[in-house]
Amino acid sequence: MIGAQDQPSTNEPPAVESSNLSDVEQQYLDWANSIIERLEPQTGVIELPNGKAQLEVSEDFMYFSPAHAEIILAEVWGNPPGRMTEGLLMPAKYTPFDSDAWAVTIEYEQDGYVSDEDAGDIDYDELLVTMQQETKAGNQARQQQGFETVELVGWAAKPFYDAKTHKLHWAQELQFGADEHHTLNYNVRVLGRQGVLVMNFIAGMEQLPAIEQQIDSVMAMANFKAGQTYDDFDPTVDQVAAYGVGALIAGKVLSKAGLLAGALVFLKKFWYLLLMGIVGIGKLLSNKSKQPKVAAATDKD
Repeated sequence: MIGAQDQPSTNEPPAVESSNLSDVEQQYLDWANSIIERLEPQTGVIELPNGKAQLEVSEDFMYFSPAHAEIILAEVWGNPPGRMTEGLLMPAKYTPFDSDAWAVTIEYEQDGYVSDEDAGDIDYDELLVTMQQETKAGNQARQQQGFETVELVGWAAKPFYDAKTHKLHWAQELQFGADEHHTLNYNVRVLGRQGVLVMNFIAGMEQLPAIEQQIDSVMAMANFKAGQTYDDFDPTVDQVAAYGVGALIAGKVLSKAGLLAGALVFLKKFWYLLLMGIVGIGKLLSNKSKQPKVAAATDKD
């Protein structure tokens, strides 16, 4: 039974103040308020929809359920709708409308037990060259499908695997088309008995220092439940994945991030604000609540 101190709690929607706004700005602000009122951020112990893993979310962060993550990803940040996640994490000091906000999507891939036997033998410099070549080779197919090219610039953070916790993280610097602002693709993987918990950061390269300060905290939040951990693997009954740690970083990442196909990583797109001439309007989303109210431990949509 979850104790009161471990119950998921909710943050009150931040109040929005406005003055001397144009009609277009006021319409946008009203829309932003309507979005915020629909969101129900949670903290505490969160059981993920897959039933195999959970998060322990501190009050420095907020968790949004899959349905509410979809609101942020599709309606606010302009990603294609329909790719459901296991939820989304965001620092509590931000709203989805802050230009410097970053978030972490959570997904689960039940591909089987991923052997880490090759983890200590991987030459990550050599792996990067291979990934860059494969990314470049995939650009022709991307252009034929009507998508812009992608360049894998390099590691923003070299891969690191913790053999004790069976958690892996790395970051890539990506350039889409001729965009001067490079995209940060920061990845965390938590290995489990039957699959992998996939955590991807949505951020720009300029946010790398902030994320590096929080990476340990974010990784510590996510763990598989008893009976589903990496050490619970039973070779007599459990499926083994067709790939190891090296392929998880290389081929699996290229496929998942859509670098060789038409799909894209989740992005923050504020192009609609630029079209309307609304720049810096997010500053009006103020008075953020820092003291979440404790709610009953019930599932939220």
